[in-house]
Amino acid sequence: MKKTGQNIHVDYLILGGGSAACVLACRLSENPILEIALLEAGGQGTDMLVRAPAAISITVPSQPLKFHNWKYKTTPQQGLNHRQGYQPRGKALGGSSAINAMLYVRGNPKDYDSWEAAGCKGWSYKDVLPYFIKSENNELGKNEFRGNQGPLHVSNQVSPRPISEIFIKACEAEHIPANPNYNGGIQDGAFLYQVTQFHSPEKKGERCSAAAAYLHPVLFRSNLHVFTKAHVCRVLFDGKKAIGAEYIQNGMTKKIFAKKEVILSAGTFGSPQILLLSGIGPKDELAKHKIIPVQLLPGVGQNLQDHVDFTLIYDVKSTDVFGIGPIGFIRLLKHIQQWAKNGSGLIASPMAEVGVFLKSNLDEDIPDIQLHFVIAKLDDHGRKLHYGYGVSCHLCVLRPKSKGTVTLQSSDPLVCPNINPQYLTHEDDMNRMVWATHKVRQIMRSAPLKAYGVKEIITQDGTSDHDIRELIRQRSDTIYHPVGTCKMGIDLMSVVDPEMRVYGVEGLRVIDASVMPSLIGGNTNAPTIMMAEKMAELILKNHIPH
Repeated sequence: MKKTGQNIHVDYLILGGGSAACVLACRLSENPILEIALLEAGGQGTDMLVRAPAAISITVPSQPLKFHNWKYKTTPQQGLNHRQGYQPRGKALGGSSAINAMLYVRGNPKDYDSWEAAGCKGWSYKDVLPYFIKSENNELGKNEFRGNQGPLHVSNQVSPRPISEIFIKACEAEHIPANPNYNGGIQDGAFLYQVTQFHSPEKKGERCSAAAAYLHPVLFRSNLHVFTKAHVCRVLFDGKKAIGAEYIQNGMTKKIFAKKEVILSAGTFGSPQILLLSGIGPKDELAKHKIIPVQLLPGVGQNLQDHVDFTLIYDVKSTDVFGIGPIGFIRLLKHIQQWAKNGSGLIASPMAEVGVFLKSNLDEDIPDIQLHFVIAKLDDHGRKLHYGYGVSCHLCVLRPKSKGTVTLQSSDPLVCPNINPQYLTHEDDMNRMVWATHKVRQIMRSAPLKAYGVKEIITQDGTSDHDIRELIRQRSDTIYHPVGTCKMGIDLMSVVDPEMRVYGVEGLRVIDASVMPSLIGGNTNAPTIMMAEKMAELILKNHIPH
């Protein structure tokens, strides 16, 4: 790292510290002749609220403080009866992988084939599978779909609750097959999620965030420079060439420069915001905030896609789940001791223990519905608490037709962006959610679950399609999978090309979930890590002599 006065010069500058950024920093710094710098607005992501999986019950709601969480809100949503949605996103090294449910899901192979068919050459399933495998250290070992040599620990759940196993039996009773190999060739069915959780003896049961997997183990490298509490303001340009970034740290505005490339990796909300603040985006949006244009790109901040989620909540006659009450508190203390001792018990749970992929219509080629079965009465992201013991089942449409935008509220980089997902503005999304609601109720009423005395609460009176539609509009919100606002592609609304280079400028890439041209059928963290693995290899191949 070269310093000129107060300025720092490196080869590659990574803006953001989320999942993709951690992968990039690790892989690019493997070459000792390169100088790499990473700027992250949050902290180190090493404390107990990150390491303990069940602490998502604290970090996601983050009330009243912010615990590693940006705590974004959407604009009022017409499709949600004009309610504001809540958008928790990770603010620490590791990004949202520091506060998520750790669910390891790759999506459907045909999702990636559709990317290539849309012009993203090199992004078919056969092209991306090697990078899923490269990233993965799977407890089950290596096969044609899995890897066991990568940094990212992927584990079977340490202590799944018995009711989760019974929920899978209930799915089978409703003609949904069990499918433990949901990341293999066939996605359909019910299963216990594999999770990004350490399975090595010294850290067994701890969260394996992208930072814990890729970044924390290599911070000793002399060519890797990580700056935390560093809020990126904008990319700096010399004409059309990206040369660095401006950021705020400890109340001071600073600059850092890149000799080769600036890599923007601030996520689906942060990356378009920084592009806009840097003068890259739609003409009207830049003019509205009096930002001098560097490159007019109409697609910046467009194409926002997310999985909107509806939750059915149930009381159960079991204390072997998360619950609020005197017995639950005493048991929780015991489970904390158990987790500290050997990494097992309730504290090791991802909360969402069971997943299901379904087709709402037999004519569907691939699953279009996903369920998350949670061992707690999870209401409004955990911000509304219910006494007693229970479970909840979340449902979402995998490829929504409703699309939204990310725009600026202000030219002040410390002001969060306008997030407008436009949830449920397409009737097809609502129709599929109504179908899924009926299906969840069938599963919860099935014979295997009768011993648990399952009783639906809050929404039990909504039985007609009309009632269900109203309940969905009253109670739905994100399941935390926003993508697409810096779309990869070859059409006029694309922001980056298939090598994730920003159109119309030099030395600038965007590498994170914002470049996904379409939302994949599943959770988005594993695909984001895969994309960063693929791009890190490409960058090194293109820029470093052999």
